[in-house]
Amino acid sequence: MDGPAGPSPCQLRKGRDETMERLSANDSGSCQNDSCQCDRTQNEVKINSKRFGRGAIESGLTHECGVFGAIGTGEWPTQVDVAQVICLGLVALQHRGQESAGIVTSEGKSARTFNTHKGMGLINNIFNDEAMRKLKGNLGIGHTRYSTSAASEEVNCQPFVVHTAHGALAVAHNGELVNCSSLRKMVLGRGVGLSTHSDSELITQALCLNPPEGETNGPDWPARINHLMRLAPLSYSLVIMLKDKIYAVRDPYGNRPLCLGKILPLGSSFLMNGSAKNGVEDRAEGWVVSSESCGFLSIGARYVREVLPGEIIEMSRHGVRTVDVVERPADKHQAFCIFEYVYFARADSIFEGQMVYSARLQCGRMLARESPVDADIVSSVPESGTAAAHGYARQSGIPFMEVLCKNRYVGRTFIQPSTRLRQLGVAKKFGALSENVRGKRIVLIDDSIVRGNTIGPIIKLLRDAGAAEVHIRIASPPLKYPCYMGINIPTREELIANKMDSFKLAEHVGADSLEYLSVEGLVSAIHYNMKVTPSDGVGGHCTACLTGEYPGGLPDDVDW
Repeated sequence: MDGPAGPSPCQLRKGRDETMERLSANDSGSCQNDSCQCDRTQNEVKINSKRFGRGAIESGLTHECGVFGAIGTGEWPTQVDVAQVICLGLVALQHRGQESAGIVTSEGKSARTFNTHKGMGLINNIFNDEAMRKLKGNLGIGHTRYSTSAASEEVNCQPFVVHTAHGALAVAHNGELVNCSSLRKMVLGRGVGLSTHSDSELITQALCLNPPEGETNGPDWPARINHLMRLAPLSYSLVIMLKDKIYAVRDPYGNRPLCLGKILPLGSSFLMNGSAKNGVEDRAEGWVVSSESCGFLSIGARYVREVLPGEIIEMSRHGVRTVDVVERPADKHQAFCIFEYVYFARADSIFEGQMVYSARLQCGRMLARESPVDADIVSSVPESGTAAAHGYARQSGIPFMEVLCKNRYVGRTFIQPSTRLRQLGVAKKFGALSENVRGKRIVLIDDSIVRGNTIGPIIKLLRDAGAAEVHIRIASPPLKYPCYMGINIPTREELIANKMDSFKLAEHVGADSLEYLSVEGLVSAIHYNMKVTPSDGVGGHCTACLTGEYPGGLPDDVDW
């Protein structure tokens, strides 16, 4: 089936009504105006029945998740409560997924049995005292998950556990395999059965296959992981647990985040830059690996560093070591997901040597330079737009003031499966601080606009509270392309930026003006405080959802 490629720039300029008429009449999404000079070279990809309408129906492969692993060092049984550490680590990653979660632990004695507990819902509801008592162990991994509505089933809860001829194996995965179809055919062709459509299970089963060079003295797990990484170059961060080891793995493009932390004795210095106090290295009581560093302080761990793109780290009772690094093609750059900075990551997490908060602050400064406006106050859609709003206020000299009061017991509308739930979520999510709003010209900052369902009701709320003007500024570029690497940005026709330009969108949502940060502005803001230099392929970012330039290109067997 040929999937809609979205309207061309020519169509966007014709106005909302005409554009929507063209969209319904023109299935290909290509420009029908022969005199137009718009770009007709945008990628058009085949979409089979499994992926068509993803985000609304049966995809089952799109998810934004969090992974976590912990292991005690020294003599076992360890003094570290591994299950509690993992549970607290998952709580810190709860923003990455709120549909299901699981923890698997090992006591390091038997290769045959793991302790497992998984379920649907939030972390604190799944892991009660009884469940935690069963999760005894000296090492373990955990996972918190968000997926499309069709995949919200307990059978898809991670970590996945399989029993091999060499013992039990557990895998937790964040990301999505871009060549899932060909890998699935290969695994099925080897006689391996699959019980779900999840590529996380596919990874687990693929690891059970012998590497092509063979094995002599039992399983060579680093070689098996290396083989998997060559078969599937992106996108994933993995934690893989055996009887007495954990492997932390990041794809060769570094698309999904993964970082390493050290559990320190009480009373140690918990500096977040990976350095030791007075140059003396503290003894490690254990090691942790996580999608984000935001939970390290709460579990008594110090951030050490990121897992490098393509790196395979082995974690054991003896410490951590790099056992292999799988290189990406020489002509390809690192492609860390730039949307982690924009939206997904918690503000206190560290990527590429900088805190996410400082990157968002710089995005706001850049936005103020690119799209100034006369106003009385700058404010934000809490809390996702707050850091950028402070940056905008500092750069513009317009004071920051809160105008929206958030109900903190309502989940983020981005990660609710249906449009109806997203729209209902807005009505119960915010209240207006009318004393701050009445008679004011407001610059309202948000981090992104996806489908455009939520910003209109917010503007109406502010106008009903007496706002004189509402100018919307978005601290990221327009989202125009789906993500096929683990984030729920579904199809091009669902993205509002493909239906309306900023002028028409402002009219549609009831704003006095609406402007986005440019792609160049976003990249510049992210690079501003980076501690690594974006050269020689290091520190590069994936902007596929903004530009349509996918880091690995389009594979030959693309099933998108």
